Amino acid sequence: MNRAGSFVSDWRSGSWDSQVRVLALLCAGVLLAGVVSWHRYDALPATSYFVWLLVGMLTLRFQPLVVLTALALVVALTVMVHDGEVTGARVSVTASLLLSAALILFQSSRQRSGLPGPLSEALLAELKGRLQAQGKVPPLPAGWTAQSAMLASHGAGYAGDFLVADVSEDGRRLEMVLVDVCGKGVAVGPQALQFAGALGGLIGALPPQDLLRAANAFLLRQQSEESFATAVHVLVDLRTGCWTVTSAGHPPALRYDAPSGARDGSWLVDGARGTALGVVPDPELHGSTGTLEPGDALMFYTDGVVESRDADLDDGIAWLRRTATEAVSRGFDGAARRIVDQVARGDDDRAVLVLHRVAG
Repeated sequence: MNRAGSFVSDWRSGSWDSQVRVLALLCAGVLLAGVVSWHRYDALPATSYFVWLLVGMLTLRFQPLVVLTALALVVALTVMVHDGEVTGARVSVTASLLLSAALILFQSSRQRSGLPGPLSEALLAELKGRLQAQGKVPPLPAGWTAQSAMLASHGAGYAGDFLVADVSEDGRRLEMVLVDVCGKGVAVGPQALQFAGALGGLIGALPPQDLLRAANAFLLRQQSEESFATAVHVLVDLRTGCWTVTSAGHPPALRYDAPSGARDGSWLVDGARGTALGVVPDPELHGSTGTLEPGDALMFYTDGVVESRDADLDDGIAWLRRTATEAVSRGFDGAARRIVDQVARGDDDRAVLVLHRVAG
């Protein structure tokens, strides 16, 4: 049992040694099937060798799969000819085998990861898991709550919107960066993960503007016309409620002013603006400051929440203020998800982050 588990673990690593062992096992199976077909063709006819081609597609890389496919075709055609004369049905089986082999080899050659299909799927699942894990804020001290909600375009599990957050060791300072990488969905997933890793190593170690300038330099080094992003950085003192928001081309943050009690004016538009990252060597980064009193909140979001083809940004922000007011009227718990669920389904990723200082 342990040996079988070790064999599976080695295969999951995708190493060449494991591929050789799997290939040897499958080739032995094909040859054993060939012996059975040679003596009793009706027990294992040529059509049964489709199974070996499918198993090879699921377990082997392209080069070993070519070897297995060639062996399976030779064995299948040999036993079929040995069993009797060539008929129309057997010609049809031969053509189907050859076509299936060509399609399977073509599909395997298109695996850019160089791994078998299931391992490529596992790699994508790991990517998806890491992107989703980025959207979780570390536990906060009593009196504070933070929540985020993200949806990728077209319902895919991969997005260009991501969050990086850090709480200082003494539990006093909270830093969060919400980023919207150029692009959407699956195509931008690897770039978002790479950028998230870079920001994850910088957050908490540099002041806000220095962090965003370092992120800007990172994107410029990618030397790609599409390597740019908008970002908003928030630094909060969890004891006093003092906050600093620094924007790099991101849509303006919203601040919930609990004492105002205004039905449509409780969410106020913050004034922090700036230049997107990865566009120019020295971007403009503007910040704003304030204090969150008990009951107040800050909300950050990406442009997929407020932009659409039939409305401008100001209209989208006005809609978001109304929607957010309605969402928090039912309590802050789950408000971010309720807001995202109200966004019309479009072709852009959507993310909302809400930081709330609990009243009392």
